[in-house]
Amino acid sequence: MKWDWNAVSDFMPHFWDGLLVTLQALALGSLLSFTLGLVWALLMRTPSMGVPPGRAKSRARGIVRWPVGVVTEFVRNTPLLVQLFFLFYVLPEWGLTFSALTTGVFAIGLHYSTYTMQVYRAGIEAVPVGQWEAATALNLPRYRTWAAVILPQAIRRVVPALGNYVIAMLKDTPMLMVITVLEMLGRARLFSQQHFQFTEPLTVIGVAFVLISYLASLLLRALERRLVR
Repeated sequence: MKWDWNAVSDFMPHFWDGLLVTLQALALGSLLSFTLGLVWALLMRTPSMGVPPGRAKSRARGIVRWPVGVVTEFVRNTPLLVQLFFLFYVLPEWGLTFSALTTGVFAIGLHYSTYTMQVYRAGIEAVPVGQWEAATALNLPRYRTWAAVILPQAIRRVVPALGNYVIAMLKDTPMLMVITVLEMLGRARLFSQQHFQFTEPLTVIGVAFVLISYLASLLLRALERRLVR
């Protein structure tokens, strides 16, 4: 088998288009998963928000925790591929229709929010009890306690773990191909079918994923070292 550089050259415009879609899905999906994950984590602490962890454990779970726990467990234990099919092909039968990219971003963000939720919860639990007690002694409002004392410390601890999920989301973006999103792998598949050349475009895609993942890991290490200072 002979490597064809002309095929690589012909594929590159399609590659850049696919890369843009991949990065869009990754950025928006990450933003959604981080935001929604924090919301889930805070809701799971209701009604104990603003109460030191030691006292929170003795409180009743509250009416909000049970449905949030059911929803997040269901999403976390359902394959992302199944969720993509459901959101894209089933919801339109109920009158809810969204673009393929919007559906893909929402599916990835929702799916990974159930994992980032656990990361946030671990970060919140790692904040020393003394910080909660100090905020209480200063009579800080609940919002100020969370915004100025608890969350800055918690999020700083969990940034590396959140970054690992960004890499995981990157590697799951090819699944969007099943709902007609032409990200990198979708572009490579379409090009291969049209030109009957599979080796070159798929190799380019594989190298691109490796490079992007490696660069992301380097950025995470640098960010982690900066936060440890």
